[in-house]
Amino acid sequence: MNAVQPITRAQSASDGTGSFGKLRRPLTRLLPSALIYTVILIGIIAIAKYAGGPVDYVGPDNDDGMRLVEVRDFLNGQGWFDLMQYRLGLGEGTLMHWSRLIDLPIAALIRFFGLFLGHDAAEAAALLVWPLSLVFPAMLAMGLAGQRVGGIAGMHLSFCLTGMAIFTGNRFAPGAIDHHNAQLALVATMVAMLFDERQRAWNFAVAGAAAALAIAIGAETTPFVAVYCLVVALLWVYEGEPFAAATKAFGLSLAVTISILFFATVPPQHYSTVTCDNLSLGFYSLATIGGGLMLASAVVASRLGVALRLAVLAAVGVGVLGSALVIAPECLRNPLADLDPMLVELWLRNVSEAKSILALSRTDPFSIGAFYAPCLLAIAVCIFRSVQGDRVQIHLVLLALLTVSWGVALIQVRGAVFSNLVSILPLSLLIIDVRRMSNGDSENAAAALVYIVTVMASVPTVWAVGGAFIEMQVDKTKNVEEAKNLSCSSKQSLAPLGGLAAGLVSAPSEMGVPILRYTENRVLSAPYHRNQGGMLTEMHIGLAEPQEAEAFLRGAGVTVVAFCPNDLQTSEMARLKPDGLYGQLGKGNIPLYLEPLPKAADSGVQFFLYRQTSG
Repeated sequence: MNAVQPITRAQSASDGTGSFGKLRRPLTRLLPSALIYTVILIGIIAIAKYAGGPVDYVGPDNDDGMRLVEVRDFLNGQGWFDLMQYRLGLGEGTLMHWSRLIDLPIAALIRFFGLFLGHDAAEAAALLVWPLSLVFPAMLAMGLAGQRVGGIAGMHLSFCLTGMAIFTGNRFAPGAIDHHNAQLALVATMVAMLFDERQRAWNFAVAGAAAALAIAIGAETTPFVAVYCLVVALLWVYEGEPFAAATKAFGLSLAVTISILFFATVPPQHYSTVTCDNLSLGFYSLATIGGGLMLASAVVASRLGVALRLAVLAAVGVGVLGSALVIAPECLRNPLADLDPMLVELWLRNVSEAKSILALSRTDPFSIGAFYAPCLLAIAVCIFRSVQGDRVQIHLVLLALLTVSWGVALIQVRGAVFSNLVSILPLSLLIIDVRRMSNGDSENAAAALVYIVTVMASVPTVWAVGGAFIEMQVDKTKNVEEAKNLSCSSKQSLAPLGGLAAGLVSAPSEMGVPILRYTENRVLSAPYHRNQGGMLTEMHIGLAEPQEAEAFLRGAGVTVVAFCPNDLQTSEMARLKPDGLYGQLGKGNIPLYLEPLPKAADSGVQFFLYRQTSG
């Protein structure tokens, strides 16, 4: 049977008797289909990863390496509540903002595989299994969402588009142990639960638990969760009593689950601390207050009229906002707003995933389509369908979720992975209807062309390939000019550190995580915003004139200096201050207090042993 066979109007549109209609689509095909798609997808991912020969078992992102460092520390006895990275930064270290909820399953897998494999092989096996194990829940949730809004055709299209997104991205690839893959699976679950036609309470209980878990894992999804809660509340306002059980289940589940996770992951001495980049009193209190007020509203006001329910919701909103202003006013703004201007200029602006659409338009304009076009198309589809009266509530709900996701992506491009995921649903419905029209007039070449263009425009990879092709035409010399830079962070490049007693290394932030992973040394700098002191000290060392730089080295207790001229941040610092330490090292002028160490073959980094001078 054709997976995208035409569907009738009765199959695709709500009958207006509930939030999403009362049609009952078959669920019997969902689970086996999800399993088949997942097995095929995992096979393709594994072949693409390992077909070229041996590769590093840790993902290419710094966060993957840092997660492994944290898991190793956890396995070596660091406490569950102790999130300090003692080898990073100044003084006693840096308190990280990541959750043990991701460390735990990875650590458990390493322990399991360690029963019959060596240390490195056990780590490699665990880092292979963990991200791939998340493919199935993500696919299952997106398939369920597709089925609920578009029937069997919607399910298969959702599977296909989600599979392409997973394969072409790096979030679920072997070695990707950062928390974004888990968050994507949770976001997909929340979306799927929202479109239950019968508005069964268990769906919304699952959604509430998923929302709480997403917040506990990382703060990136907080705006999405906030709008999701608003959507549930507005559906309750519109539906009233028929939606009361769902609202109660969601509010109760959110409040209870976030409470369990708060006390399970936050150390008692930090119960009263407010931080805006992880689960703390701020997000915990707002989630429990909001969930509790939703539950109370559904209990006492579900039988009131729409206007009165709206007034109750407005009062709830005032209560939550007032609580935020009292408990965590700082969390109503960008958590990176307090970064030192030097860090913003020399570090944050060069972090690719933290760039805004404006910054991306200056540095990599040809990639904008892949990050923003599919979601923008989906937003336009939702607006058009809503105005036309076509499945209005489905498209309005999706519009709200897409708008917040796209808005986050406009500020930081890393959010595009979430907006592109949610955009799959309205674009699947569009493809189904365009395909139906094309099949209805098989002789019409224009209709077939519209169908093809619609499918291609819905896939971020098509935009990425198109952007890359245009870039090649605009700048045909780019590939020639981009000479292969020698690595500064490979295991081989860091070999000179192996023969030294463990000390404190001053190195560019991009080298920090590999040094932590491959050696026992401490590092001043790694690309994490909570390590402002260490990052600023490394920058001052590189920018200061050699005599002044020694004072920074001595004050921080540095034992080794790493100089990587190919590092973007280092080269920028050398350009800004030619008389600074990095500028002088680039010219071959080595101060007397730095003793060059033997350089590893095919390495781009030169290490210097710091010898403190008299005075």
